[in-house]
Amino acid sequence: MNKQTPARLTGSASMLFQNPVYITSCASVVGKKEGEGPLGDKFDLICEDPMFGEDTWEAAESTMQKEAASLALGKAGLTTGDIRMTFAGDLLAQTTASSFGIAGMGIPFYGLFGACSTMGESLSLGAMSIAAGYGEHILCATSSHFASAEKEFRFPLAYGNQRPLSATWTVTGSGACVLSGTPPTQEIFQKTEPLLVSDGCVQITGLTTGKLVDYGLKDSLNMGGCMAPAACDTIYQNFCDFNRTPNDYDAIFTGDLGAVGKRILLDLLAEKGYDIESIYQDCGLLIFDGETQDTHSGGSGCGCSASVLTAYILPELAKGTWNRILFVPTGALLSKTSFNEGDSIPGIAHAVVLEHTPIPS
Repeated sequence: MNKQTPARLTGSASMLFQNPVYITSCASVVGKKEGEGPLGDKFDLICEDPMFGEDTWEAAESTMQKEAASLALGKAGLTTGDIRMTFAGDLLAQTTASSFGIAGMGIPFYGLFGACSTMGESLSLGAMSIAAGYGEHILCATSSHFASAEKEFRFPLAYGNQRPLSATWTVTGSGACVLSGTPPTQEIFQKTEPLLVSDGCVQITGLTTGKLVDYGLKDSLNMGGCMAPAACDTIYQNFCDFNRTPNDYDAIFTGDLGAVGKRILLDLLAEKGYDIESIYQDCGLLIFDGETQDTHSGGSGCGCSASVLTAYILPELAKGTWNRILFVPTGALLSKTSFNEGDSIPGIAHAVVLEHTPIPS
């Protein structure tokens, strides 16, 4: 562990890392529908079989998440024995997709639940652990599956219920990242292509931890409306804590607000005096084609932001398309029990500051 302070707390909810935290490698695995979308040529693996060779939807999601983790390790030239700990989670009760998937790899495991914000939660905890010297390599991952999520939260697929236009489509996808305290070497880049064969890599330089924001919404088919206030709160807090404005970021990505939540977020931030529209994108609108794919408001699920991050955002950041971005996965914290008992749906969002940095020669 470095003798210097691993992180400097800033503002009321953020930290700035003094010790470097690098994303050494990343990998993405998605289903057929996602592979047919605008980012189809960027995913590491597209599985035509929604069952992933398994007998149940839950087992399919476990297999998908484990495959993404294995791909990320392979790209980094590492084995499971090199990983000090894993932070992973999913949408299912007791995080069963992760428990029966990535946890079976024999790596010390922390199971997380942040709903669709889980990739932000995972990267935040992993980065804090790396910066503090609690491991040289840490694996962060999450996943979601359309069929397992529908089974968990909504209706049997055979029921064929009508979906309102505010509804989003749960992404069948998984993303995994390996975090390290040292940057990937030129040798690793040449042999395994962890992100891209380029002159740059990605560093996590800071984060803003989100807090629960509850506007009292109870519509589980309008996740964007439930999550947008939390996204606004976290982005605003990031600006305040780091004394930054939208001009300090080349791009801001939310997790899965979709068309409805995106508009709400822009309006809420405008009320606070911030206009981010020119640099803002939502992963739920990037992964599907709203004109040709019937997904209504866009994509959602833990795997939405995770797969877009690992397939598109990180490689572009490594190339130098952007120098600094803000990655803000969003989550709606409901369960079958809370929803059926008439409770509202709180939202949460975690922000991770990602920056392009040259690879040491």
